[in-house]
Amino acid sequence: MRVNRSSPVPDPTLDAVSVLVVDDQAPIRESMVITFRREGYRVDSAESGERALEMLAVSPFDLIVTDLRLDGMNGIELLRRSKELFPDTEVVVMTAYGTIEGAVDAIKSGAYDYLTKPFQPEELTLVAERALERRGLAKRVKQLEEVVRDKDPFEGVVCASPSMQDVFKMVDQVARLDSTILITGESGTGKEVVTRALHNLSSRNDKPLVVVNCGAIPDNLQESELFGHTKGAFTGAHADKRGLFDEAHGGTAFLDEVGELTPMAQVKMLRFLQDGEVRRVGTTASRNLDVRIVAATNRDLEKSVSEGEFREDLFYRLNVIPIQLPPLRRRPEDIPPLVQHFVKRIASRMGRAQPFAISPRAIEALMKHEWRGNVRELENVIERASALDRDGVIGLDDLPFTETARKEDRLIDRGRKSSLTLAELEKEYILEVLAECERSRKNTAKRLGITTATLWRKLKLYEKQS
Repeated sequence: MRVNRSSPVPDPTLDAVSVLVVDDQAPIRESMVITFRREGYRVDSAESGERALEMLAVSPFDLIVTDLRLDGMNGIELLRRSKELFPDTEVVVMTAYGTIEGAVDAIKSGAYDYLTKPFQPEELTLVAERALERRGLAKRVKQLEEVVRDKDPFEGVVCASPSMQDVFKMVDQVARLDSTILITGESGTGKEVVTRALHNLSSRNDKPLVVVNCGAIPDNLQESELFGHTKGAFTGAHADKRGLFDEAHGGTAFLDEVGELTPMAQVKMLRFLQDGEVRRVGTTASRNLDVRIVAATNRDLEKSVSEGEFREDLFYRLNVIPIQLPPLRRRPEDIPPLVQHFVKRIASRMGRAQPFAISPRAIEALMKHEWRGNVRELENVIERASALDRDGVIGLDDLPFTETARKEDRLIDRGRKSSLTLAELEKEYILEVLAECERSRKNTAKRLGITTATLWRKLKLYEKQS
């Protein structure tokens, strides 16, 4: 908080911290003014409380240092009046040894601290620095609160179709509730974007939003990752570990791919939804956490319930407020605005002054495409087209699903794959299937015809190789 400490006289062009010294004894007042000026503060002084208020009426001060005993208006009254005018101004009071009780009353009335006369210059500057530091922190908190309040709750949301507009009308309606929400829809339809809007519009928006991909957590670690564990709970548990729900306390937890939870994790999740209690692995002690749950899945959970893969009671606990996201192929009206959104974002990331233009024929082709990967696939296509474009206009020849582009891709891919070893081809195929299954190890192993343990070992090997 100090300004220009190396020079005894502050640079008048700097926005120096302002201090008002109030004391009816001229020698003490002048000594304090000299001390503050040496530290680089902008200082004014007043010989009475009345004069100090006149100066405050003209302009505020960051800090007021006032004696408690003044002729006329005393320091306590000055403190109260100044706090009414400028609540953010910090006040330090000075008192003689025999009037400590008055200093305590001043602190109760809003003073930051007090100094007992006589005091050394170092004591004065130290307490002033601390008071100003608190003022700076309070100011920063207020700025952050304004940022949160002014933040666009629908940041990243782009839609023109009636079906998606209906979705976000519902989001706006239910966001301020604490009810559990289940978002369903195909992979890539924007479930996380909807969750962020729900969180931003809620009263929890100043608390964490913790995103959990249940399918990316190994089955044997799901309980530990979600609920935490104690030291020695299992091999490798060398210390206590907070769970992801602990991280989300007071805020929102987004459980993506909730259908991938193991039976034991489902039991613990049910208990949490029923009474708010969680229990770390390795202990019988329970604790309460305040977390709003938003779950999402691309699976048919009702079918999973009928097949015995998902608990029926947990499904109904999650499905309090259902939100269904339609696939992109059923809302082609959203494609043009989404494309414009992506080209602007990609151009910014690439450092381009202007985003890429899109030809009408390219837009037409994009609107006719099936988009099995939905919005995520569209974004990837636009990013690829932007990266490979040569003339600044994304046309039909830049789209990977046009016939010419498909032929070129097949030739390039065939030539590249002919130089790979069998192990490299296996690795590439496994990673492709993993990506298609949204990193769900259970679904990937099922499609590959191997056990999840075998898949886990191979993925660990690939991590070491990279």
